[in-house]
Amino acid sequence: MSIVIHHNPDCGTSRNVLAIIRASGAEPVVIEYLKTGWTRPQLQGLFAAAGLTPAQALRVSKSPAQDLGLTDPDVSDDALLDAMVAHPVLVNRPIVCTSRGVRLCRPSEAVLDLLDSPPKGPLFKEDGEMILDADGKPPAR
Repeated sequence: MSIVIHHNPDCGTSRNVLAIIRASGAEPVVIEYLKTGWTRPQLQGLFAAAGLTPAQALRVSKSPAQDLGLTDPDVSDDALLDAMVAHPVLVNRPIVCTSRGVRLCRPSEAVLDLLDSPPKGPLFKEDGEMILDADGKPPAR
């Protein structure tokens, strides 16, 4: 199965998702979108496949979204898409694409349903939080 992750190596969630994918035995195509940027058709396709609106995919924290006036609910999808192309950091991440679907993987565990072979446990996030126990099951919450 081909896996693509739109990744920001400076983001802990993105690093956790990449680690989960690799722990499953897959080696994804890694697209560092802050370096490559986005195209409008690319974003439209990703968002449609993931069932997201541009507003739902907008990264508000640690981004210029507020300063650019993009958090107002009246901002159009076209304006958001234009801003995301101009400022790639405005797109929340990581977005993962597999044959099972496309998803904004926040929290990191959201990637598990996209994998053909789940990773073996135990598996932990960078901060030590358990993702999967020794039996490969999510911990009871």
